[in-house]
Amino acid sequence: MNNYSRFYALLNRLPVHDEEIKERLVLQYTGGRTPRLREMTSAEYRTMCDALDRSLKDGWSIRREQLRKYRSAALKQMQRLGIDTTDWARINAFCRDPRIAGREFGALDPEALEALAVKLRSIERRGGLKQLAPQPALKPRAKQHIIYVPLDGLPN
Repeated sequence: MNNYSRFYALLNRLPVHDEEIKERLVLQYTGGRTPRLREMTSAEYRTMCDALDRSLKDGWSIRREQLRKYRSAALKQMQRLGIDTTDWARINAFCRDPRIAGREFGALDPEALEALAVKLRSIERRGGLKQLAPQPALKPRAKQHIIYVPLDGLPN
């Protein structure tokens, strides 16, 4: 294991970080075997980084993760209903409908996204979105032309 970027990124998020804290963390997760990061096993390293990550979760990052989860669920439901989820204009147009969400997709908070996913599942249970029947193409009318033919053979 040569890349310790995850550990150092987490260490830099700590309010106070120095060499002594790093050594104490490594000693703690190696059971006192070594203070050196490079002598840790990959399992010890993963355990330490996961624990640091959990302890550094703040309200903002938890809310962002929750938002990502609900957005993913809503997009998956839209995809099941046949909406092209690669086109943000279509997604936003669909969500702007007052019967769906009444706002653009990006403006929805986690609670609104959860409600949207419930609504989409309900639509799916009822048979999906109704496709508008294609309108038959109207036959173009033949233009009427008036041809004036004088009966006496002389032009007017």
